[in-house]
Amino acid sequence: MYILERQQKVSGSMEQAWAFLQNPVNLDSITPPDLQFKIVTDVPEIMFNGLIIEYRITIPLIGTHSWVTEIKHINEGGSFVDEQRLGPYRFWYHYHEIRQEEDGVLLVDRVHYQPPAGFLGRIVHRLYIRRTLERIFDYRQKRLDEFLAAAD
Repeated sequence: MYILERQQKVSGSMEQAWAFLQNPVNLDSITPPDLQFKIVTDVPEIMFNGLIIEYRITIPLIGTHSWVTEIKHINEGGSFVDEQRLGPYRFWYHYHEIRQEEDGVLLVDRVHYQPPAGFLGRIVHRLYIRRTLERIFDYRQKRLDEFLAAAD
């Protein structure tokens, strides 16, 4: 099992951050273009516990995959989880948190994940997966800064 954790301070309020994150469509705008991310299912403007979302994602060098997640453990205005039901990982549990701090709003992402294919998956993780996830989350941070600064 691997863990990827990111924290970032953003401008704006907790309400603005929550309003952005609770809309599943916004995931497209914070995903790198080379992943050709596409939401397949119809989604509401506001997520809810038990929401199942199907995406198509292209993983460079690997190909296009279906990815199905369930939104769960919503703590209105503060946190939620998206958990993979079907997709490229053997296990994927992504915890999102918004926290008010003295000097701004802190966004926390904590992903517990396990690549597929046992030993081979661990090798691919070392050579490719970890770097790819770091790049994706770097992009997300940049885009979240832009979107939430514009909401001020």
